[in-house]
Amino acid sequence: MPGPLTFDALKQQVSEGTVDTVLVCAIDMQGRLMGKRFHAQHFVDSAWEETHCCNYLFATDLSMATPEGYASTSWEKGYGDYVMKPDLTTLRPMPWLDGTVMVLCDILDHHTHEEVPHTPRAMLKKQVKRAEALGFTPMMATELEFFLFEKSFDAIRKGGFRDLETLSGYNEDYNIMLTSREEHVMRPLRNHLYAAGLPIENSKGEAETGQEELNIKYAPALDTADFHTIAKHATKEIAHQQGHAASFLAKWHQHKVGSSSHVHMSLWQGDAPAFFDKDDALGMSGLMKHYVAGLLKYAQDYTYFLAPYVNSYKRFVAGTFAPTRVIWSIDNRTAGFRLCGDGSKAVRIECRIGGSDLNPYLAMAALLAAGLKGIEDKLELEPAFTGDAYAGNAARIPGTLRDARRTLLNSDMLREAFGEEVITHYARAAEVEIDDYNRVVTDYEIARGFEMA
Repeated sequence: MPGPLTFDALKQQVSEGTVDTVLVCAIDMQGRLMGKRFHAQHFVDSAWEETHCCNYLFATDLSMATPEGYASTSWEKGYGDYVMKPDLTTLRPMPWLDGTVMVLCDILDHHTHEEVPHTPRAMLKKQVKRAEALGFTPMMATELEFFLFEKSFDAIRKGGFRDLETLSGYNEDYNIMLTSREEHVMRPLRNHLYAAGLPIENSKGEAETGQEELNIKYAPALDTADFHTIAKHATKEIAHQQGHAASFLAKWHQHKVGSSSHVHMSLWQGDAPAFFDKDDALGMSGLMKHYVAGLLKYAQDYTYFLAPYVNSYKRFVAGTFAPTRVIWSIDNRTAGFRLCGDGSKAVRIECRIGGSDLNPYLAMAALLAAGLKGIEDKLELEPAFTGDAYAGNAARIPGTLRDARRTLLNSDMLREAFGEEVITHYARAAEVEIDDYNRVVTDYEIARGFEMA
């Protein structure tokens, strides 16, 4: 598999004229790539050291508004700059764009040159360092689910987002014939991402019309978040190049299954999986049991980081493979947490709560924080659930964004892990989303009450 570019290799390619553009990218609160397109010669001459961006990029919403109420920036404070510091270990080609490479940046305070604590990459790096201080390397993988639509983003937008048609007309879960019809998108996606240095494993049809899943091999947590973000970005761009839209909305239609982003987790010590114990009936080490107990105890606290929008909560419907309760079970897809690879060195825990709209840095940071707290406090793991989790009576996953915001604000664990200012910052982001939604009169309300109210 091709690896990331070295800086020396980039300079050589620029001198040869094969690369002329460098995308210098930050990851915003919503998990999107934001940044600038540099002339490659200027980048290798000087911009590789740093550039700047407006600090509103980390105090905004999906539509790039500038809502009030953030402590980090405001109209009163003048919306100043942050430093974008390229992480040269993330240099890689973007083969679906001619002559283009990209680099991811850490975001620094302009005056102190310290990482801005509420930026997604900084939040995950903080929890990775916490794990490393305990002697562990967090290894993770995410699944990317999304829908492919017949029309392009532009055509769909101009049509008022109505009469949406997916590329396939019936459930394509594992269906080779149907996914062959989507290969003009999926084949270049797999190959371009592999050429960009991402360890792509496969793609498959998912359990709905026009729904695909992309799987990337597990890796250290920060790499996994980088891979996820780049792959999501590439999916949209490559689909657009083929005249289609790819949507990661968690629930695009009330009668369709939603899209998830399951997160697989384990901790390693050197080359050995610290979650594995050959003498345990399920292969779970005591360390793993403490970690999973932490995930369960604090699941309601961190749900916001797995489901950040009003729409995210429309996905939590019984009978759709989306979980509704905070339980763990053995290879059971109705549970919020599924034990995978039991009895083997591949034993791991899968969180099934998150939707396709999550920011992977925030999601993995929150999961790590909870799991590590379970280890530190030596929490006892309850017995595995058996049966249909939808019919159980265990604690529920928060059912609305308002509920998740409340549990976020009330979480001492998250405040300890990330800091008071960070939790307040993201609670404000949730409030902005709720307020914006509450102002909208929906088609549902009009159709239901226009005459009969």
